[in-house]
Amino acid sequence: MRPLRNPIIQSVLAHILAGWMQFCFATIRWTHENDALAEAVWADGGGVICAYWHSRIALSPACWPLGRAQPVKGLVSLSPDGQFIATAMALQGIPAVRGSSANKDKADRAKGGTQALRDGLKQLKVAALAVTPDGPRGPARQMAEGLPLMAKLSGAPVLFIGLSCNPAIRLNSWDRAVLPLPFGKGSIVWDVDRFPAGADLSEVAAAWSDRLTAVEARADAVTGLKRV
Repeated sequence: MRPLRNPIIQSVLAHILAGWMQFCFATIRWTHENDALAEAVWADGGGVICAYWHSRIALSPACWPLGRAQPVKGLVSLSPDGQFIATAMALQGIPAVRGSSANKDKADRAKGGTQALRDGLKQLKVAALAVTPDGPRGPARQMAEGLPLMAKLSGAPVLFIGLSCNPAIRLNSWDRAVLPLPFGKGSIVWDVDRFPAGADLSEVAAAWSDRLTAVEARADAVTGLKRV
C-alpha cells in the first residue's frame, strides 16, 4: 500500500476518482425526499452543518447544489488517506478543512482536533461545513461528540443527509464504503435539527446517530441497496 501514499500517485488517482464520480452523478436518476427542509436552510443562508455517514462520502457532492446553496467545505482528517479524499472533493468544488487523525500521536491529534474545531466554527459563521461524524476510523454509524459540540457552539442547524445509489461498489473497508456506478438509481433523504438547549452532548450524539442512520436506511430502501 505504500506506493498509494505517494503524493503524485494520490493526485492522479484523485483526479480519476473525481472524474468518475462526476460521470456517475450525471447519469444516475436521482430522487429526493424531504428536500423542502434543505431548501429552507439554503434560503436562510448562513452556517449549516451537513452530516452523512463516512461510507457515503463518495456520494456527498451529489447532494449540494453549488451556486444555489451556501458554499461548503468538508472536514477531512489529517491522515494520508484524508489527503486523497480532500483532493478528490476539492476537484468537485468542495475544499477541505483538515481535522485530527487517528494515525497521529495524542498531542498531534489533540492539536489537529482543536484547530479543526476553530476552523469549522469559522466556516459556520458564513457557510456550510460537511462532516462525517463516524470518521475517520469508526466505529461505523456511531457519532462522536464533535459534531454536537460544533452545533452547540455555533448555533447552526444540522442537516442529516441519507445518500444511496444502486448499483454500487462496496469496498472492503471499515465502513464498507459505497462507490457509485453509472446509469443507476440514486436517492437523497433529508432531516434537520438544532442542538437542544441544555442537552447533554452524549445524549444528543446518540439521538442524532439514530436519525442519521434512519435517513440513510430510507435512501437505501428507495434504491434497493442492500444494508450492511
